[in-house]
Amino acid sequence: MNILNLGVAGLLFSLSLTAVNGQNNISQTWVADQGNGTYQNPILYADYSDPDVCRVGDDYYMTASSFNCIPGLPIIHSKDLVNWTIISYAIKDGQPPASVFSKVMHGGGVWAPAIRYHKGEFYIYYGDPDYGIYMTKTKDPAGEWEPLVLVKEGKGLIDSCPLFDDTGDVYLAHAYAGSRAGIKSLLAVTKLTPDGKKAIGESKIIYDGHDLDPTIEGPKFYKRNGYYYIFAPAGGVATGWQLAMRSKSPFGPYERKVVMAQGQTPINGPHQGAWVDTTTGEDWFIHFQDVGALGRITHLQPMKWVNDWPVIGVDKDGDGCGDPVLSYKKPNVGKSYPVATPAESDEFSTNELGLQWQWHANPQSWWYFTDQTRGVLSLYSVPVVDGYKSLWDVPNLLMQKTPAPEFTATMKLTLCPDNRYFGERTGLVVMGLDYGVLAFENTEKGFVLSQSECINAEKGSEEKVNASVTLKDSTVYLRVKVSKDTSCVFSYSEDGKKFTILGNPFKAKEGKWIGAKVGTFCTRPIQKNDGGRVDIDWFRLSK
Repeated sequence: MNILNLGVAGLLFSLSLTAVNGQNNISQTWVADQGNGTYQNPILYADYSDPDVCRVGDDYYMTASSFNCIPGLPIIHSKDLVNWTIISYAIKDGQPPASVFSKVMHGGGVWAPAIRYHKGEFYIYYGDPDYGIYMTKTKDPAGEWEPLVLVKEGKGLIDSCPLFDDTGDVYLAHAYAGSRAGIKSLLAVTKLTPDGKKAIGESKIIYDGHDLDPTIEGPKFYKRNGYYYIFAPAGGVATGWQLAMRSKSPFGPYERKVVMAQGQTPINGPHQGAWVDTTTGEDWFIHFQDVGALGRITHLQPMKWVNDWPVIGVDKDGDGCGDPVLSYKKPNVGKSYPVATPAESDEFSTNELGLQWQWHANPQSWWYFTDQTRGVLSLYSVPVVDGYKSLWDVPNLLMQKTPAPEFTATMKLTLCPDNRYFGERTGLVVMGLDYGVLAFENTEKGFVLSQSECINAEKGSEEKVNASVTLKDSTVYLRVKVSKDTSCVFSYSEDGKKFTILGNPFKAKEGKWIGAKVGTFCTRPIQKNDGGRVDIDWFRLSK
């Protein structure tokens, strides 16, 4: 189970508080802590899919899938399993191979990582479905992580999780991506070198889920009371259940049991996540729920052990399979902690980019400038590729996760184009397989604001302009209001007070394995040795 190390807990928590870039405001859109000793699910209404968590002392550290988005492998910290803040990323500059991920590789990259603490160091393992299983480690999760090491090369190897056994041996469980490996619904275990950096020999299949547990994946590896346990989801992302398997050997044979399912609750497909405990002896399970366009959101479930089997959620009928909860008493962690939420709004008042932001591909260092003296974020225009059709393949999309079932995003920007040519543009975008955008462009007619949409962007569709208006000033306020049915209404203002709706409502849609994201960009239509920029004064999320 997770290793207790009280000696570093205070230091690590101090680091977490100083690593949030000054953006420590409480969310205006979703707060899980209900302020009365209870919490509501989800604890994070944002697309932190495939979450995994480890405890060190009284600190909890979560990571999640980040796919093609950079920085990747978010490090999210909590003291009580309910209130979380982003403190860092394990992959900050880009993922390998750089020649591949400098372009937008939708759905590629980081799949289902696992985070563990062993002998004073944090380890993260993840599978890239096209290249194999990678590992990085650090002594300070809020600081720099070591360069990625390819632990096991192979196409279709995903969802990896290590086990540092009390025998001194190191094992790794993983799954297979059918789209790359040509097979799925299998789990395997391989042995690693003592430093955890290299697989030894071939993987051994330890469970075949084709008959009872199709699409079994996402294994998490533990040891308790002499049993080796693998927690794994099966049955499909939106429709499945949570399994636990146990054996007296890491290589099996394993017996299986369904330990959580949807039951009569509205929490569909409750599975894939992390078992953690508290210093007071409680057990908890963190998992995701697929809610469609807004992605896979994070839930916290009570857990207990019965006859050396985990029971997750509330088991009202006593059959050993729990139902997920919508609200519950907060974990007993020995004391109470203040409400905290991941960063959302950004005033761009520091010399660092806020931790909520991610690019859609490995970034170039010149794409942006955080100018504390002026209090703006400058995005420099990046040439689009030849044959440009839409924002789908634009790498310098600067995006953040959608934060709640309904919210409003508003930004103030000033376009500063290179006046030697026309066509530089910026704007506010809700991005997914379909996307909607308010695009602000320098044209021969002056500054033109257009509301556009691109349906089936993944299939090469072009943007369709629904409405346009010519504006006199280069400064404009842009807004999108997202409703519970994921409809998005775009509007603009020239004075920041009166907003006018432009164009048609747009229905948000998820991306490739990720939820819809909201953010901005700056592009130009031609290659030049210089270009213009957009200065973003602020970006605010509210109800």
